[in-house]
Amino acid sequence: MYPNLEKTIKSISLIEVSKERKEVLNPLVDYIQNKVNLNQDIQLNFICTHNSRRSHLSQIWAQTMAFQFNIDKVFCYSGGTEATAMFPKVAEILRNQGFQIDKINESNNPIYEVGFDESQAPITCFSKVYSDDFNPKSNFGAIMTCNNADEGCPIVFGAEARFPVKYNDPKAFDGTELMDEKYSERSLEIASEMYYVFSQIK
Repeated sequence: MYPNLEKTIKSISLIEVSKERKEVLNPLVDYIQNKVNLNQDIQLNFICTHNSRRSHLSQIWAQTMAFQFNIDKVFCYSGGTEATAMFPKVAEILRNQGFQIDKINESNNPIYEVGFDESQAPITCFSKVYSDDFNPKSNFGAIMTCNNADEGCPIVFGAEARFPVKYNDPKAFDGTELMDEKYSERSLEIASEMYYVFSQIK
């Protein structure tokens, strides 16, 4: 794990996840544990309306925490009900928290490579619909990270399970003095919950 990211994860380990949030997260824990018990691949697709903020943060932190806790065969994805672009502030905040991030093309929907450890392939991030060819078509858990996607997507085709694990949108603070603080706060909240999820796996 990159040293600055390791420091961030140490601080995350001290964040207490509330009893209410544990109740929301425990069905996801059970899903992953069952896959581990059966020695099956664990495919997790984090879904939000625009695949621009919360779904990317969740995908990246989940993949990182699976590695942190030595849970093998975990493959994390993200998607939306529509494609836009990964919001640049997300990359900036993750870089500040210790990830190594390369923007590998310039377009309206750039591709980012997000590294968390020298021994691991970086996570490829760009905005896409959840059913994009880049993502699994079956045998995956759909984690709904926002209300709009949860309500607008009553059926996620190919998902074998669905988990509403919703987060407030940091977009509400775009262009304000609180923008950096709130994006960082949301990232750490998601990180602490993914830390909790993977710390529970035996």
